[in-house]
Amino acid sequence: MRRICVWLVIVAGFGVARFAAAHHSFAAVFDGEKFVKLTGEVVSVEWTNPHIHFSIDVEENGAVTRWRFEGYPPNMLVRQGWRREVTLTPGAAVTVEGWAARDGANLGAVRWVTLADGRRLAGGPPAGTGGR
Repeated sequence: MRRICVWLVIVAGFGVARFAAAHHSFAAVFDGEKFVKLTGEVVSVEWTNPHIHFSIDVEENGAVTRWRFEGYPPNMLVRQGWRREVTLTPGAAVTVEGWAARDGANLGAVRWVTLADGRRLAGGPPAGTGGR
């Protein structure tokens, strides 16, 4: 019996570690000094915890670059008026403001999303605030 309890604790520990590693601080990935403002077409939207993720294709000088953004958790977006499969949909034109990844990847932390109809919606917290 004791052996089973030890194994259960070990397995539970690995499960918790997996989720802890998946969540990170803003400063670990993004640079609060690297502000980006990009306009493009939404390619995909993932309403998942702990953060929403979406990708946009940005055209610059005839070349298309795909950017992936991370924002608030879905429940925070819903409280601010976002609606799944309504607010941000593939094919929609958007302008995204936020901060780029430290490593230079086409990855960003979203702060604002401006929709084609002119609505400007908060998509994530200010740099370095942890969502406060």
